[in-house]
Amino acid sequence: MSYFRYVAKNEHSETVKGKVEAQSKTQAVQILRSRNLFVVSLQLEGDDSMSVLGSLVSGVKHDDIVNLTRQLSTMITAGLPLTESLSILEQQGKPAMVKVISELLKDIEGGSTFAAALSKFPKHFTPVYTQLIKAGETAGVMDEVLQRLAENMEKDKEFKAKTKGALIYPAIVMIAMGIVGMVMMVVVVPKLTDMYKDFGAELPAPTQFLIDLSNFFTKTWYLILAGLGAGIFGLRKWAKTRAGAIEIAKIQFKIPIYGRLKRKIILTELTRTTALLLTAGISLLQVLEIVADAADSIIYQEELREAAKKVEKGVSLAQTVTNQDLFPMILSQMVAVGEETGKLDEVLLKLSTYFQSESEHEIKNLTTALEPFIMIVLAVGVGFMTIAIIMPIYSLTSQF
Repeated sequence: MSYFRYVAKNEHSETVKGKVEAQSKTQAVQILRSRNLFVVSLQLEGDDSMSVLGSLVSGVKHDDIVNLTRQLSTMITAGLPLTESLSILEQQGKPAMVKVISELLKDIEGGSTFAAALSKFPKHFTPVYTQLIKAGETAGVMDEVLQRLAENMEKDKEFKAKTKGALIYPAIVMIAMGIVGMVMMVVVVPKLTDMYKDFGAELPAPTQFLIDLSNFFTKTWYLILAGLGAGIFGLRKWAKTRAGAIEIAKIQFKIPIYGRLKRKIILTELTRTTALLLTAGISLLQVLEIVADAADSIIYQEELREAAKKVEKGVSLAQTVTNQDLFPMILSQMVAVGEETGKLDEVLLKLSTYFQSESEHEIKNLTTALEPFIMIVLAVGVGFMTIAIIMPIYSLTSQF
């Protein structure tokens, strides 16, 4: 049996804190519900040391922000004031997150708005997040905004997890192939070279090529590492420039299958975020400016900023998203319908679901295409090494 520390609300909406003994977290929740308590937070007692160590190593993660948003939404919906909600979270959070919450609480108690306090932590709270909170404070619907934010962040987290998860297997196989190849070049082939030298026989072309390649790796490995390091450093510096970022984005979009997947993922995030901001009552012009800053591609960022300028001059959004390379025809058609019916936010939310579904199909296509490609590369590599190693042995044995 374990002890769990809890914060809950009773029948009179009063905050209750304490400990409960249970075999699991689920059982602890069931016990508290049987006592007519609404669970706000629940933490296993004795986890503090591990959570401190983990937070010191990793700092504030995206998951921490998602959990904070969900917990705040639950507490404020239950009737707790914002300051009291943050105080409760401050007492049971990780040290890295507690520091952020403490600063937020201090600013709010000093008279600052929640949105203004959040804006001091741009690394943790995006402009989209801050603007939505600002809209919620202005309209007095903080609970609804936090709930939408939490749902949106959880969907985004789940979608990204699916995308990364689908690419883990091909990545692991490629890395393993690279490691095995390097071991062959550095350890196995040099030993075979010494053996062949003892026989003094003329080596076939594939074997000689393999030996030359092995010699190149063993004698110049430090130059290769230095070259790779310099190349990566230079590429990262160039990618930070406008011209470099644009060129890299263009190359990404031209890669078969992956390019389409990249576009669909960006469109999923853009439509979902735009819908969320419009639902919160933020003006379309301001939404476009916020979404442009949040877009995961400099090409889309510049296109959205141009769209904002046109919208400011009175052009409809549907007419501004006519670049077929970046925005598919279905987007401009559906946006036109949304503008005509006055339900642009609902239309964009449906579009985000559509683009997410398309992205998942592209992920399946990518993994399906990668698997045979990996097998072919693996077969060619293994086949070449086998032939290069066996041919001299076969030649030598045939002489006797």
